[in-house]
Amino acid sequence: MASSGQVRRGERQPAATAAVARVSVDVPLPYHLDFPFDYRIPAECDADAQPGVRVRVRFRGKLTDGFLLERVAHTEVADKIKYIERVVSPEVVLTPEIHGLARAVADRYVGSLANVLRLAVPPRHARAEARPADDPVAPPARPAAEGWQRYTRGPAYLDALANGRSANAVWQALPGEDWPARLAEVAATVASTGKGVVIVVPDYRDVKRVFMACDAIIDGVVALSADLGPEARYKRWLSVLRGTVRVVVGTKAATFAPIADPGLFIVWDDGDSGHAEQLAPYPHVRDVLVQRAHMAGASLLVAAFARTAEAQLLVDTGWAPEIVASREQLRAAAPRVTAIGETDTQLARDEAARTARLPAIAFEAAREALKAGRPVLVQVPRRGYVPALSCANCRVRAQCRKCAGPLSLPGGNDDGAPRPAECRWCGAVEVMFRCAACGSRRLRAVVVGSKRTAEELGRAFPGTVVRTSGAGEVLAEVPDAPALVVATPGAEPHAVGGYGAALLLDGWAILGRADLRATEEALRLWMTAAGMVVPGTRGGRVIVTAESSLPTVQALVRWDPVWHANLELSGRTELGFPPAVRMATIDGVPDAVNAVLDELRLPATGEILGPVPLGTDSHGEDKERALVRTSRAEGRALAEAVAAAIRVRTARKDPDPVRVRMDPLELL
Repeated sequence: MASSGQVRRGERQPAATAAVARVSVDVPLPYHLDFPFDYRIPAECDADAQPGVRVRVRFRGKLTDGFLLERVAHTEVADKIKYIERVVSPEVVLTPEIHGLARAVADRYVGSLANVLRLAVPPRHARAEARPADDPVAPPARPAAEGWQRYTRGPAYLDALANGRSANAVWQALPGEDWPARLAEVAATVASTGKGVVIVVPDYRDVKRVFMACDAIIDGVVALSADLGPEARYKRWLSVLRGTVRVVVGTKAATFAPIADPGLFIVWDDGDSGHAEQLAPYPHVRDVLVQRAHMAGASLLVAAFARTAEAQLLVDTGWAPEIVASREQLRAAAPRVTAIGETDTQLARDEAARTARLPAIAFEAAREALKAGRPVLVQVPRRGYVPALSCANCRVRAQCRKCAGPLSLPGGNDDGAPRPAECRWCGAVEVMFRCAACGSRRLRAVVVGSKRTAEELGRAFPGTVVRTSGAGEVLAEVPDAPALVVATPGAEPHAVGGYGAALLLDGWAILGRADLRATEEALRLWMTAAGMVVPGTRGGRVIVTAESSLPTVQALVRWDPVWHANLELSGRTELGFPPAVRMATIDGVPDAVNAVLDELRLPATGEILGPVPLGTDSHGEDKERALVRTSRAEGRALAEAVAAAIRVRTARKDPDPVRVRMDPLELL
């Protein structure tokens, strides 16, 4: 029998120094347990157990993954802590910069560190990790970047980046601008100084275009996006981690890319919903990159055709000066934009212009573009054939008799007969519709989808190629040849030589949404499409089927996103909505929401709006939403107050969950 203090055979021994590891375990924890747990480091793992490596630990009786955050000499629970089971790999995958950023993001969005680390560090792939690292590439030469000469502050901005100075900016691209090439020139300018660059774009088509532009002038560019396979994604991510590449291009998955010595972060089209993470704690790419640039002492470039209220706030506060072109340059680059009712002559020639879905001026613009040998872009807000139906008599929305879901027409034929209406929720076919309100059996279209639009245009322009781009099949590119391209917003393919015209249909469907950002989103979608059209000096036309007197339409006609962003920001400031204030939404069953509100200890400017009903969920439970807002100066205090209230609930093990979103894109 071994005496006291004598080591038993096979018993694990702690490391000689700093034998306690602080570990973030990768399990969904109650919010009040969002902190590192202490484990003892065994002597056999001493060399590999470095901060940032993956480890396996036993937590609540089960083996789970985790990240070793730091090593310390002492712990307050010395008699209770367990040993680390093993170090998964000696590869340090969680750098101090990304760890600090993840903690800051978790605190800002009232989330847990583990949830943010799942977004920041991809799952391990052993085969990819076993490959040796490539040699770092040499910095590129600084490009000429003549395209930036068209912008008033463009050359000065590039000079500042080339001299290694921190230079934040908000860039408004000219219509028709080859924006991937301009971003590549900025990235090459920073890479020429030996620093790293991260470019985040909304979708994989943008990744491809920007990657090709960067790869043409920079050695050591890698593309990261969620659609890559596990091995390919991890292999590319490791090349970034190991410092063998200088420029990263990707979707929101690239926001946390561990680029070495970051010098510049770029977000293109920050208003696109693709930049908003749909997993808790729901961070937004733009805000994360603002935080990351600040913490790393790097620069940030927010770029787009349009401008969000958040970007305008960065300009107004002086944090990021704007880069815009002169009006002379704009007039030379912009297509001619026409709205409905902008002149009496237009209405006199086409009395039905205000009610027709495709007025005469739209047909005229399309014919001219096709005759000139160019494609025509037709933007339709809804996909499908006829995605929404109503009673033709009383206009009440048509609903399914089984689940009360919305009825739609799928399009197509069965044995030569048009397919009947069906439910968009449960798929039930409705062949004997009867309105519950008036008893009528007649249906009418509320909105017309892209498939029906393509069908109608095919009849209106016989012999013309009609292409569709939407949720089912998104086209990346169309050739420089006559064609009608019907696309839903965000699915517009790149035209090699530019579109000859763009028809922006059903403007009321976008502007009429019950959403805080409806007008901002409408202008962004319209400008994205109009920015693909050749200049008016070359015959480029844009027809928007919306009233010319509306401010959003006027901003498009004048191509003045700055004026519209100022209008949006001033309106939200007056009403007390983000980004003028910091706001949190708290969703849940009424008792749970009220319990959180009872625990809130708000700062001086704090205010609670609601709760208001949200309807019932899939389980038939009533849901409510409360809005909590403070001044921007007390935004951190708001996050801390909400976090403290959630910690109390989880510590009490309250059964009903609540969902918290900080500065959400949607409030209704």
